[in-house]
Amino acid sequence: MRLKDRYIGDRKFYSDVLKLTIPIMIQNAISNFVGLLDNLMIGRLGTNALSGVSIANQMMFIYYLLLFGATAGAGIFTAQYHGMKDVAGVRETFRFKIILNLFLSAIAAVIFSIFGSAFIGAFLHGEGLASDAAATLRIGREYLSVMIISMLPHSIAMAYSGTLRDTGETASPMKASFAAVLVNLAGNFILIYGYLGFPALGARGAAIATVISRFVELAILILYTHRNSEKHSFIIDAYKTLKVRPDMAGKYIVKSLPLMLNETLWAGGTTFLNQCYSLKSLNAVAALNIESTLFNLTGVAFLAMGEGVGIMMGHTLGSGKVDKARNDAVKYIAFTVFCGLVFAIIQIAISPFFPMLYNTSPEVRALATRLIIVFGCLMPVIAYAHSSYFIIRAGGRAFITFLFDSCFVWVVSVPTAYFLSRYADINVIMLVAIVQALELPKACIGGIMVHSGIWARQIVRKENT
Repeated sequence: MRLKDRYIGDRKFYSDVLKLTIPIMIQNAISNFVGLLDNLMIGRLGTNALSGVSIANQMMFIYYLLLFGATAGAGIFTAQYHGMKDVAGVRETFRFKIILNLFLSAIAAVIFSIFGSAFIGAFLHGEGLASDAAATLRIGREYLSVMIISMLPHSIAMAYSGTLRDTGETASPMKASFAAVLVNLAGNFILIYGYLGFPALGARGAAIATVISRFVELAILILYTHRNSEKHSFIIDAYKTLKVRPDMAGKYIVKSLPLMLNETLWAGGTTFLNQCYSLKSLNAVAALNIESTLFNLTGVAFLAMGEGVGIMMGHTLGSGKVDKARNDAVKYIAFTVFCGLVFAIIQIAISPFFPMLYNTSPEVRALATRLIIVFGCLMPVIAYAHSSYFIIRAGGRAFITFLFDSCFVWVVSVPTAYFLSRYADINVIMLVAIVQALELPKACIGGIMVHSGIWARQIVRKENT
């Protein structure tokens, strides 16, 4: 096979890819753009507010990925059930997602309520004033206490949007997200600064606006899905019972647990890395927040491609076309890396100007610029590893994805960051560059796994329904 035929698809291939992924890209772009505006509005309150909200959101980040892993575990079955046109199977995975997400959200709310202050305080030991650390802790604690309420609507919305996406419907979750972020944006203007007669609540106001937007998103998803039950027939009689067959529940849990563990450990590892960076300088917390905001905004293409690739791989494998899935996987990766390269160039080009949007110190802005360049240089490599992860996961190889993703972070990245942050005389830029460069061997491992084809298998059968 010629290299061109192996790595580049035909017109229909890219049409199918973009049809599925563009709504996801738009949804993520909208969410990240509003996240940028959130950061700018909170940043207007000062560096302490920006850092406090950033640290509290590290906890929420772990929670979000925990739910993502739970939903994605059952979603592997959902996508393959949809590929073989098994509506009853899709309906059962939907029920499972709701039950599991609500259970996990309740546990997370209790943990965050008890240990939230200690977690935030762990990031406040770097160089800086004690008064700044105390203010950052207070703001972060207030913000987190309100954000816990958003877990209820978010857990149910994840079940709806995840199932719709797994069945190829990406437009409606995009629209629900768009409406929610508009509500969030308006709420931020009103509640952070105190417009229209409302009190100026600062960071707490931003959290309240987020809670309201989560309920709006859930309401839209519920109304859309139930009003279009002919198209999304899995919702018919979905609440007739919340029971899930024990034999199938066991299979869903077997797939969900490794992904939940993987996403949670990966998020925890990423959070630990940020804590290591903060030991070098308290300014690193705010600078990394600025960098991650831009990275998420410019990375929407390859991030959405990864998720879309996983869904398409699931449909292909569910229909029994294993060889086609193997051939398409290489083309998906090539296109994802191309997207990563294009946006890496854009990110590096605007790195000197983006931090100037924030009302923070010149030191934080300079640090953020250099961090943006570091992550921009590595964006194509991260895109490669990201798409490899979703392809391997589509075949139900949960344990392999666990080893590839979170195990790598905790066995390689975390020990490296821990040692260098405490015992090496290097600045935070060098520390971040060394740790993030470890994505190179990780991407190589992912490429070997994808090309081996060991991930490509059909895990559902008609007789299981």
